[in-house]
Amino acid sequence: MKTHFGKAFTAVLLASTIALLPILSIGQTRISMPKNKYKAQDDVKLGNDAARQVEQQFPLVNDAAAQRYLESVGQRLVAAIPPEYQQPAFHYRFKIVNASDINAFALPGGPMFVNRGMIEAAKNEGEMAGVMAHEMSHVALRHATAQQTKVNSPLNQILGIGAILGGAVLGGEAGAQAGQVFAAGYFLKFSREYEKQADILGARIMANAGYDPRDLANMFRTIEQQGGGRGAPEWLSSHPNPGNRFQYINQEATLLQVSPNPIKITQGFSRTQEKLRSMPKARSMSQIQQSIQQGQSPGNTSQTTGGRYSSSVQLPSTRTRSFSNNLIQMEVPGNWRDFPMVTSVQFAPEGGYGDQGITHGVLVGVDTSTVSNTQQASQNYVSTVLQGNSYLRQQGGYTRFNLSGCQGYTTTLSGISPVTNRLEAVTVYTAMLSNGQLLFVTTVTPQSEAYRYSNAFRNLLASIHVND
Repeated sequence: MKTHFGKAFTAVLLASTIALLPILSIGQTRISMPKNKYKAQDDVKLGNDAARQVEQQFPLVNDAAAQRYLESVGQRLVAAIPPEYQQPAFHYRFKIVNASDINAFALPGGPMFVNRGMIEAAKNEGEMAGVMAHEMSHVALRHATAQQTKVNSPLNQILGIGAILGGAVLGGEAGAQAGQVFAAGYFLKFSREYEKQADILGARIMANAGYDPRDLANMFRTIEQQGGGRGAPEWLSSHPNPGNRFQYINQEATLLQVSPNPIKITQGFSRTQEKLRSMPKARSMSQIQQSIQQGQSPGNTSQTTGGRYSSSVQLPSTRTRSFSNNLIQMEVPGNWRDFPMVTSVQFAPEGGYGDQGITHGVLVGVDTSTVSNTQQASQNYVSTVLQGNSYLRQQGGYTRFNLSGCQGYTTTLSGISPVTNRLEAVTVYTAMLSNGQLLFVTTVTPQSEAYRYSNAFRNLLASIHVND
């Protein structure tokens, strides 16, 4: 009698529990991990290698507050990835690309790059987080290497950025052009099956993180509107629409436990969006790609990665050494290191360079200008510097200056450095060369130390000789 009662009670309790289970455990769409012959560590290596290429080729927004905000949203989403899709080897991290297109892409193993244009276009934090959750889902489901498993491709044939950007969200004609360039590899596009998987898992991650998955559907509508009435938006060439995307994401939301007060407008979102919109106008991805093809640097300073910043930086040596390449010849302080790039070179002392660029030193190079007017070309170059260093502001106008025997201009920029937290003084010198290129010299130092560097900068400027 006692045993029978226990079984009956257990049966009733089980039935009641099932009745009370959230609908998500019964009705939400289940996703199985795709077949994958590669190890998770292979994803990590591919992603890290490609991330280094991205950081060298794409201009990144150098704003500590905006970076912290994006990282906080990203980590909230990471924590919401369901346990069955967590990969302990993966390291998710987030950076802002200074480009105008509505775009975001994630690389195998966790690196994610979010375009400034996407953040500016989002109507609320949920829309931005939705795109991030979608891209994160491609990573968590290991779609990059899973797709290569399908075609039985050796790992050493998964090459560079082009091979792994198939899942980028690209909006608008310019974005599509860039997508065709950077996704022109083995993963020209993810399958529609993988796209739908990323939508579904992305919706679940959003709900788990306190967002409304419907904001992801709304963001796709925004991207589609960039087609401008020309029919299907061109981003579908690298981000295929599984069909009825808006409808099935909204349907999936009804199967999930969505907060009655989901995260929408936050102070961090409003401040970041306002900061980005106050910056100089960003270039499109196609314009950035054109600059790269012409041999120009997009404005990043990742060549100095590996250095350690110091609060005590050695003053410029009075002894100089000669530096020359196929571009220029000049004399630089003997205790400064050089960091060559494609069409420029940076010089900095120990303690004055690191993964966020230089805090003490000089950048010298040429910029392929599209205009022949020296002042206009100078203004264009300065705008590029301001885009890549959003904490800087131009102080005053342009003054005539003779650089390497050519008539040019100089102007000053300043702002609180995100590295030193001190007022930074930046002076830009430019001159148009006979071949139509713009020669530039950019000096950098904390304002309080500028007088100690004036002689070194003056001597360096006087010694520059261009190899025509």
